[in-house]
Amino acid sequence: MKSIRSAFPAILAILFSAAFAAAQMIPTIPGRDLMPLSDVRAGMKGTARTVFSGTKPEEFGVEILGIVPNGIGPRQDLIVGKLSGANADRTLVFAGMSGSPVYIDGKLVGAISYSFPYAKEAICGITPIGSMISIFEQRPAPERSVGKRASFNFSELMGSNWRTITGPFSAMTPGDAVIGSNMGPSLAPVIGQTFRPIATPLAFGGFSQATIDAFAPDLMRAGMLSVATVGGSREMDFKKPTASTLLGGDSIVVELARGDLSVSAAGTVTWRDGDKIYAFGHPYFSLGSVDLPMSESHVVTVVPNLNNSFKVAVPDSAVGTLTQDRATGIYGILGREPKVLPIEVHVRTSRGRDEMVRFETVIDDFLTPLLLNSGLMNTIQGNERSIGDTTIDVNGTISMKGLPDVKIVRRYTGPQAAAVAAASPSVPLAALLNAQLAGIDITGIRLEMTVSEGSHVAALDRISVDRTEVRPGETVDVTTTFRRQDGTPFNKIFTLTIPADAAPGKLTLTIADGAVVQQASAVQQFAPQDPKELIATLNSLRRSDKLYAVFSRESAGAIVGASEMSDLPPSMIATLNNGRSTGGVKATTTSTLQEAILDAGDFVFSGSQAIVLEVVR
Repeated sequence: MKSIRSAFPAILAILFSAAFAAAQMIPTIPGRDLMPLSDVRAGMKGTARTVFSGTKPEEFGVEILGIVPNGIGPRQDLIVGKLSGANADRTLVFAGMSGSPVYIDGKLVGAISYSFPYAKEAICGITPIGSMISIFEQRPAPERSVGKRASFNFSELMGSNWRTITGPFSAMTPGDAVIGSNMGPSLAPVIGQTFRPIATPLAFGGFSQATIDAFAPDLMRAGMLSVATVGGSREMDFKKPTASTLLGGDSIVVELARGDLSVSAAGTVTWRDGDKIYAFGHPYFSLGSVDLPMSESHVVTVVPNLNNSFKVAVPDSAVGTLTQDRATGIYGILGREPKVLPIEVHVRTSRGRDEMVRFETVIDDFLTPLLLNSGLMNTIQGNERSIGDTTIDVNGTISMKGLPDVKIVRRYTGPQAAAVAAASPSVPLAALLNAQLAGIDITGIRLEMTVSEGSHVAALDRISVDRTEVRPGETVDVTTTFRRQDGTPFNKIFTLTIPADAAPGKLTLTIADGAVVQQASAVQQFAPQDPKELIATLNSLRRSDKLYAVFSRESAGAIVGASEMSDLPPSMIATLNNGRSTGGVKATTTSTLQEAILDAGDFVFSGSQAIVLEVVR
């Protein structure tokens, strides 16, 4: 007993040292109390927290200059503050600082979220924490309504411009605002200046600068600052959050893509409330309800820049899911695993080498087609020359749960083949994501791209037939003359069968590429009734690189949905033309009797020629 008493001071010292060491490991952040906007006054001083390097937040000073009524939006005021401290004086307000919590007297005031472009001092806008919390406490929006079906244009589905389906990307970020002259003397340094959301650094790993520059305009409209980083990142792993995960001031990354190619946006956590995370203080893309991976990260450095200093952050493990992206910030849930889309791309280069790229992306109406397009463009440019003619074959599938695959088969040639081939798979993907049809659950994309040097284009010059008087069911020989890119001509002869149901009279034979045939078709648009109809239509689209033979004649008919009906009786035509018929029915004067793809070789064909035949009995 005596020995225990004599050892007690030593034991106590060991326990005290262990407790002190443990306390050093626990992140020290101000109290959980929130300061309402009504208590904020000009002249108040406090501190803010953000990560400048590594994972540990550092503090710097903040002085409140005043409050701008409705600075963020209706009934959403903006606090204006001035930052101080060695790091803040060096970097001023930088991209990636968004969300940095501001504390006064140990109470959370809000998030640093706005900046004044070209400011000579570290003056910022602060989103009040009350505005950040209240917008996410509102009743969540209902699931997207599928009452009004999306309508698609066939020519657009055959093309490569997926933005015609998604629409141009213009996030609903708050517009620039000017600080008026009636704001009081404390705001004198910023009177007449404009403020805008702090740019969010979007780090591209594994991407060439040329690819980043090509897609930067889309991202700049959403307040993104594109930054190239070295290499991609590993496949997304999920970590169970702990009590020290994503606390106020920690660096947070929202990942858009991960794998051999990575895209991620960095910011700062404003507040953690249980498993709820509040960050940024302004929109990410202003997408509303989302499902985006939310990860811990470590900061490599903050790069001082005359135009806009920015944070370089590397994502670590995913710890939750971002579920809301709105005017006053982003909101996520810890412990919830996000849904991602696996993409696998195989490339056979013009030198016979096989390359494979794997990455995962978020699933979003606009972002996923953009990420697929940029990933394919980067893959092609990284393995092939960027100047000169190339020919690229694209084959692949978009897989869905419980539905048939969408087949992708395309061929492009010429100096723009790489750009067009990289964009084309995003068209059916955008159609599936924007169709507003219940039951579409995309589970993966697999693509194979074969590249060869040189151009394989052939333009149709003229056609001729062995005779112009024909009978139903007979065959006719059609001689077609093409011209290569260098001007040299060549001929091909096709034997075609006259439609068995062709009525006596004039019959037009048209030889043309798929794009021309589609433009001349009476069916230009369709609104799919269900996912299977959309998939079937995508799989049966005409190909712009192929040559088609079309027999048509003048005849009263109609387009019903996406189908053409010919030789309708006069009573039906009268019903269609009486102005009381609805439901996607359209009268026509030309009917297609027969259409077929011609086996004309590996060229990419263009052009159109027609000849009139006389059908006799």
